[in-house]
This record gives sequence, structure tokens and C-alpha cells, in this order.
Amino acid sequence: MPARTGRCCNERFAGARPMNDRLDPQHAAADLIEEAARQVEGRVLAWRRDLHAHPELGNREFRTAGIVADHLRRLGFDEVRTGVAHTGVVGLLKGALPGPVVALRADMDGLPVTEEVDLPFASKVRTQWNGEEVGVMHACGHDCHVAILMGVAEVLAGLRATLRGQVKFIFQPAEEMPPDGEDGGAKMMIAEGALEKPTPRVIFGLHVTSRLNVGEIGYRPGPTMASSDRFRITVRGRQTHGAAPWLGVDPIVVSSQIVLGLQTIVSRGQDITREPAVVTVGMIRGGNRENIIPDEVMMKGTIRTFDEGMRDDIHEQMTDIAEGIAKGNRAGCQVCINKNYPVTYNDPALTAQMVPTLQRVAGDEHVHEVPKVTGAEDFSYYQQLIPGLFFFVGSTEKGLDPAKAPSNHSPRYKVDEASLSLGVRALAHVAWDWLATH
Repeated sequence: MPARTGRCCNERFAGARPMNDRLDPQHAAADLIEEAARQVEGRVLAWRRDLHAHPELGNREFRTAGIVADHLRRLGFDEVRTGVAHTGVVGLLKGALPGPVVALRADMDGLPVTEEVDLPFASKVRTQWNGEEVGVMHACGHDCHVAILMGVAEVLAGLRATLRGQVKFIFQPAEEMPPDGEDGGAKMMIAEGALEKPTPRVIFGLHVTSRLNVGEIGYRPGPTMASSDRFRITVRGRQTHGAAPWLGVDPIVVSSQIVLGLQTIVSRGQDITREPAVVTVGMIRGGNRENIIPDEVMMKGTIRTFDEGMRDDIHEQMTDIAEGIAKGNRAGCQVCINKNYPVTYNDPALTAQMVPTLQRVAGDEHVHEVPKVTGAEDFSYYQQLIPGLFFFVGSTEKGLDPAKAPSNHSPRYKVDEASLSLGVRALAHVAWDWLATH
């Protein structure tokens, strides 16, 4: 019977150790983190559901920020700054023992998506976004990120008597981009001092993902998520009656040719055996009546790359192709490309150092090096200043094929809430282990 009981303990959480190993202070601390994480599970779940039912868009996370700030103050944080980059919250927890500073980050904003998941706490929120009425949903899992980091704050605050150094908690708005005409996100958080007084030596973050089953953790050293650029192409023709197109210049036809032409950039103009790349037109707008050829068509889209040289070359090719097609059709064309997020780059040495911690938390067989992700993250701005590790926590129910599950940003994206507990444990352990070894 005692042997069987021991196996059950090992199954309950990965990384259980023989009793004689637990005499080591670091092992003892790991067990305390596990126990504290179990105790906070119910509250993390409640926070996530409340946040999911009340999502807020970028730079408008007033309710969310208030909940976070109140929580950190109740935990006795040494410092709680609010209003950073509009609605950001930065909390500082000082351990009783000397040591360096580590930062942990969670993003808070939802998306202009109308939820289609049948949940008792599904979002019913509607609001204005860039002049349009939209539904609002935590379709990317940022509600989970906030709840997880609130849980980590409670776990580490309860262990501050044996905590080395300081932990800076960064709750960031507008990761999904601020409204048009506004600044925001990680870049603005940095500009307003989120990484100062004190300056962290490293930063950790995570993202729940439909691409992995619950219980799985994914990571990758080096380039992990793509850079993200926005483009707008405006084609100017000459308006005329739809029954007499020869009397004008049809910008709709020209725009259609440009969309097709852009597809050759990646398929024929880039060496994708070296790095992947994506050029996507996500919106076209022009005309207001079926029998009128309009003066103008506007299209918008995104560019994803992992290499700065390819990034610049794609920008140049896009301009040449769009302007060339327009000129050949006697239309005008304006191409505007804005660089947004850099490549999310996981410091290789830091990643190698922390993978054993992730393996101890989730189990060796559940921690995998994953392929590059063409999604983008403004966590990359922090990584440009200090070494960082950004990893993925599976959120698709066990037994379901992640490749067929509704993806992040889908109105049908559904989180298996068992991922929350793993997120709390993983983030708490990597912070503690890094501080303990530095």
C-alpha cells in the first residue's frame, strides 16, 4: 500500500521527489509553491470567468486594471503603479532575502469579436471600436493570462519570507493593438518606466494556445513568433457607370490584380526554406452600389517574417508590385507599410536554463520544442531590452485534435480551464528558480 500511495502522489503533480531530497531548500520551496498553487486554484478560476464575462478592448481595460491593482494591494505589495500606458498596472514584490529582479508579464485586453461559445459566463459585451459597434470577447485568452498572473502574485506573496530578490508584475494593456490614433501596449509601458526602478534582469511570459492540448507546454529558443507589420494600399481610379466601364478606371479590378500579385511575393520571391513569411490581405473596402464603379478602393493586411532582411525585401516588393499593376491599368496607388511588433526572440541561454524547470512542473514528456509561430506578440519589445522567455500552455481539451480546435482569435475559441493551474505553477516556478540560482 505505501508504494501505491507514492505513485499517486507522483501522478498528482509532476516532479514529486523522495523525502530525503526535500531537505534541500530549493526542493522544499518547490513543494511550498505546489501547495500554494493548489490553494489558489479556485480563485484563479473565478477571476478568469469574471474577466471573460467582462472583456475590455485595448487602452480601455479600466475594470480589469482595477481588479488587478486591488488584488496586489491586498497582498501587501511594496509598490503598485496604475495608469501606466493608459491602464497598465505594475506591481513590485520584494522578497525578504537579497537577490536580483525578475519580471513577469500578462496582457489584459480582449478583441473586437462576438463570442459564439456556449458558456454561462460568455461575453455579451458590445462597444465602439474605431468608429464601429462590435462585440467584445477574450478570444485570445488574455483573461487566462491575467488570472494566472494574479494567482502567481498570491503564491509568491505568501512565500516572501524565503523569496530571494524582487518580482516585478507587469499587467499590460493593448497587446492586440490600441485604437487607431492612440499609442499603447508594451512599447508604451517601457516608455513609461515599466522596466525601471528597479530594472529586471530577465522577463518571463506565457500564452495559452489552442495548438496544444491541456497539460502540454511548448517553447522554442531563438526566433519564436514573427514580426508583425500592417499595410494599407489605396487604389485610385475614375468613377463611372457600371454599364460603361471604359469611361472610367475601375479600382476594384486593379485591386483584385494587386491582391493576386501580392501572393507571388512569398511563393516566388522569398527563400522560405530559410525562414517562413506571410503576406495577407485581410480587408478590402470600395464602392457603395452595384452599378457604380467607384473612385477608390482601400485594402489592409498584415506581413509576418522572422528575418529583418526578408522583412525589408518584402516591403520593397509589395510597393513595386502594387504601384506597377496600378500604373499598367492607369490607376493611382499609394502603399503605406507600418512596422509594428519585432520578432519574439527567446534568449537561448535563458531558455536552456529554464526548460528543466518546465519539465519538472509539467513532466518531461509534456514539454516540447514547438515550430515557429507566425502570430506576433509585443512581448518582443521587452526582449529587445532584457533577456526573455515566452512559452506556450496548451488549452485544448485532452482527446481533441488541436489542429481542428477553434484557434485563438476565433469566436469559438474555448479554453480548457485545467490550463490555468499549469500556467500558475509554471510561471511561479520559473520565477523562483531563476531568482534562487542568481
